[in-house]
Amino acid sequence: MRIIVVGAAGMVGSRVVGEAAGRGHDVVAVHRKAPPGGTAVEGDALDVDRMGAIFAGADAVVAATRPAPGHEHTAVPTTTALLDAAAAAGTRVLVVGGAAPLRVPGHPDLLVLDSPRYVPARYRAIAAASAAQLEACRAHPADWVYLSPPALLEPGRRTGEYRRGTTALLVRPDGTSLISAEDLAVAVVDELEKPGDDDHFTVGY
Repeated sequence: MRIIVVGAAGMVGSRVVGEAAGRGHDVVAVHRKAPPGGTAVEGDALDVDRMGAIFAGADAVVAATRPAPGHEHTAVPTTTALLDAAAAAGTRVLVVGGAAPLRVPGHPDLLVLDSPRYVPARYRAIAAASAAQLEACRAHPADWVYLSPPALLEPGRRTGEYRRGTTALLVRPDGTSLISAEDLAVAVVDELEKPGDDDHFTVGY
């Protein structure tokens, strides 16, 4: 497969590049600096024409962009621009978003966004941005799928193991919700290789 990774130097994007390249896929890393295993191209996520040209002929796009603190308002326009470009190119796009739009286990009417247990006040701005990001996807005609990580996502060990869910946060018996960035990348490439039936899914240990 030819896979385009946007946000390829970030925590998730760099690991998706490595995971996909390690499986023998043709990976293009859209960033100024390419992670190992990827071919780098320059591209501005908001430049729909440029990104559409990059996406042309690809089998899949991974949108792994994340706004810097204080720039959370850019999440929706950036995602919308990438969806526009993917639609123009006729390419499926997997958006790596946030846990905020998931439901809290045992509380189907409560979003993770509104649970201080999972979203401390200091993270509420980025959490709200990810919830709005999913709504932007739902309103867009592009061929998209949205991946919500668990509550805690950080660098760690690649085990190759994870659980897959749909719209409810996956938690362990002790109530924690987490996955390593390495295993999230495994889930991303698994989805690209064998797409599931859900347009919104989550993974976790």
